[in-house]
Amino acid sequence: MRMNWLNYHHLQYFWIVSREGSVARASEILHVTPATISIQLKELESSLGVELFKKAGRGLALTEMGEAVQAYAQDIFSTGQELLDMVHGRPVGGPTVLRVGIKDVMPKVVAYQLLEPTFEVTDNLRLCCYEGDIGKLLADLAIHKLDVVLSDTPIDPSLKVRAYSHLLGESEVSFVAARSIAKKYKKGFPECLNGAPMLLPMSNTYLRRSLEYWFEENGIRPRIVGEFDDSAMLKIMGRAGHGIFPIVNVIRKEVESMYGVEWIADIPHLTEKFYAISVERKVKHPAVLRITEQARRRFAISP
Repeated sequence: MRMNWLNYHHLQYFWIVSREGSVARASEILHVTPATISIQLKELESSLGVELFKKAGRGLALTEMGEAVQAYAQDIFSTGQELLDMVHGRPVGGPTVLRVGIKDVMPKVVAYQLLEPTFEVTDNLRLCCYEGDIGKLLADLAIHKLDVVLSDTPIDPSLKVRAYSHLLGESEVSFVAARSIAKKYKKGFPECLNGAPMLLPMSNTYLRRSLEYWFEENGIRPRIVGEFDDSAMLKIMGRAGHGIFPIVNVIRKEVESMYGVEWIADIPHLTEKFYAISVERKVKHPAVLRITEQARRRFAISP
């Protein structure tokens, strides 16, 4: 049977080009001509049977498969450096790296609270956080550029990504506002919200859809004065007294302290859930395990 051998020399050239972003820059580092590097890259693509780069303007960009190969190459050459360190008697073992994707609409204080226990796993942890659209984050998760994605919704079954949603917990939701206007809306709740200035997350979020259903069910017509992708920006506008806004109660004390706002009322029968999404049905990464264990203990969720 014919065996396929990986040419690590070619792989190193690819890794440096992908890291530096251009053949020209890589040629300066490797002290070889750009033509030599281009030949090596073509040979690697030929041996793997895939395209690793695509044209992007005057330069090159990684293909989806190229991004996956880059992630493996990073691990391979990091391990190689550890081997050299061991042989030459240098300290071995780099930091434990945890690469986390955070859905852009997820409250950052919640994300922080979920991630904070990971530093208890080891004193040598490097936490890399990436924020973005859930579709892009799941694509990166699928090719192992991320270890876990934190989200306010489980994975959409229609997405062609093999991943698993692990419920971390849920929290009730309440309305808060700057102290200058909060007192006005505490009496006669929820009817007092008719015509009230409201700051809300964008309509593509689970919380916004839940709020709209609650408004409709209770016959409430607030005056929407702002819609936000960024939850931090929403809170800043709220602190400035531009309107009432919703928060999850699990971070209520922190939000009240950080933004100087005051509780108005809990929203009956409305909760928000939080998930860790991984490519594994059973989580193995020690830091991700710590996230799930501590979150479930805090939210009293059974595994």
